[in-house]
Amino acid sequence: MSVNFFETNCKEESRNEKQFGICDDQNGTKAYTDTTDSTKWIAKVKNLKEIDVSFTAIDNCIIVFKEGTNDKESSCDGMLTFSQSLYLVELKKQGTGGWISDAKGQLENTIKLISENHDLANFRYKKAFACNRKHPSFTVIDTAERKSFFERTGGFRIDVQAEIVVK
Repeated sequence: MSVNFFETNCKEESRNEKQFGICDDQNGTKAYTDTTDSTKWIAKVKNLKEIDVSFTAIDNCIIVFKEGTNDKESSCDGMLTFSQSLYLVELKKQGTGGWISDAKGQLENTIKLISENHDLANFRYKKAFACNRKHPSFTVIDTAERKSFFERTGGFRIDVQAEIVVK
């Protein structure tokens, strides 16, 4: 069964504010963008050039079942699309533990699902962001892991930080 990740009612109206947040209330509802309550933001999007950016909720909105089962596929919280860019975003609120590996797994599975349903060749810039409100600063991932993620995902770069810059 084909799933359309780009033309869906899970896609919000595009926005072009210089700054906005991506929120996940962690209550089984879908992620969303917000400009008014920065205390709810898990990721901050900086859009200094005021480019039209679309956010599409994936987890708890675009439901994909594992083949032959009623089990949901693991997916990231959402994606930002603009010009030739596709940014996937996983939002976490965990203090310690294996949150980075959990986020990477969800991002990789989402990339697999999107790639099975769409040709991503038109996207020149592909990034995957693992964002954590409790660890907002950039986290260094070694070069070998970055390269491995890039190769496993067909050209997605991985970033672990809660600030997403639109260029």
